[in-house]
Amino acid sequence: MLEAIKETISYIKQQVKETPDTAIILGTGLGEIADEIDIHHIIPYEDIPNFPVSTVEGHAGDLIIGKYAGREIYALKGRFHFYEGYTMEEVTFPIRVLKFLGVKNLLISNAAGGMNPDFEIGDVMFINDHINLMPNPLLGKHIPEFGDRFPDMSEIYEQHWIDLALESAKKHNLRAHTGCYVGVTGPTLETRKEYEYFRIIGGDTVGMSTVPEAIIAHQMGVKIFALSVITDLGIPGRIEKISHEIVQQAAAKATPKLVKVIHELIEAI
Repeated sequence: MLEAIKETISYIKQQVKETPDTAIILGTGLGEIADEIDIHHIIPYEDIPNFPVSTVEGHAGDLIIGKYAGREIYALKGRFHFYEGYTMEEVTFPIRVLKFLGVKNLLISNAAGGMNPDFEIGDVMFINDHINLMPNPLLGKHIPEFGDRFPDMSEIYEQHWIDLALESAKKHNLRAHTGCYVGVTGPTLETRKEYEYFRIIGGDTVGMSTVPEAIIAHQMGVKIFALSVITDLGIPGRIEKISHEIVQQAAAKATPKLVKVIHELIEAI
């Protein structure tokens, strides 16, 4: 994999002179954040050697380099999921590339189902822990250049950044919470008993992304902030049939206020 990473980095460096230290993954319904970026370069994933290509509606496929909140950043407009048929190595490949390009800070966003009874559709949850119910992306041969073989996962998400985001959310009237994200493979949305089980084991939201990316970033020493936009509810008595289109619409409603919070957070870090 190291050779593939080197090839990818070489290509990107030929296209880009900037050296951002911060990256953001724009999840379902949150691609509009890209509109706030002063874009210097857009590189389609299909042009980048060894990059997967996103196949999910609502996920574009561009690596954006530009200025946002006074900071040079990489923005991944579109991500990759295990349920698309990619291996975990392919799902997390861009994270390893970003680290070797010099990224030290990673912001991850996703759309998720809310299981905490205090949550409402359109709320945001800043992730302070996760439960991984996907194949672990560190399975397989260990490559020392990537970090520890047995990385400690007791504190993955930056508490200071969570505190800053909560302050910003309050200022902008965005209903925000903290809690635990449960990462599952998908692509099926949850049954009633699955929602119940995930809540019993400590989950507040559930989704099909973020956890593999966070594990890889943490292993490589990258600081992480992650959030879920609550797009549907898995709360007894409030469960309704859901579709990917409904998820996108619900995520889009939270975007204007969320853009302001992410802007202020990136300024602060």
